[in-house]
Amino acid sequence: MQVRLSPYDPDWVRRFEKEAEFLRTVFGEEIVSFEHFGSTSVPGMQAKPVIDMMMLVQDIEAIDGYNAQMTALGYEAAGDWGIPGRRLFRRGGENRTHHIHVYEKDHPQITRHLVLRDYLRSHPDETAAYSLFKENLASVHAETSGYSPAKKAFVSDLEKRALAWKEKLGRTEGR
Repeated sequence: MQVRLSPYDPDWVRRFEKEAEFLRTVFGEEIVSFEHFGSTSVPGMQAKPVIDMMMLVQDIEAIDGYNAQMTALGYEAAGDWGIPGRRLFRRGGENRTHHIHVYEKDHPQITRHLVLRDYLRSHPDETAAYSLFKENLASVHAETSGYSPAKKAFVSDLEKRALAWKEKLGRTEGR
């Protein structure tokens, strides 16, 4: 799939909210909450225009029973896609619009995603550096098959800084 980077679009928030509202009609009481995360959730960030949504649920096993219904609604059910305990639904085919990452409400991956989002929202210098990195990477890797793995080390370092920031915040708030 081709890398499609776009400047930040404030409409991404509305698209997240609209999709969350729709998914509530599908999953009902299974849902605990939704979170908008990833690059489209960070003001000022360049991003592939794919809304990353986290849907936290009571019981991840119950979500498998929705695969046929989600497929009929235009989503691709991608299983755990390499993260045990997650379910991923993708919408839009080659021109994806949404990734729905479903986690049980206490899954350890939740914190990692949300801390990175919050860190970038609080550190515009990091947001600018990450945007520039992605832009440069996209000029070298036109396909996501090269682009996504090439940014893993950068993102891993960014996550470490975000987790250290969160830990430091926790210590100062506890005083």
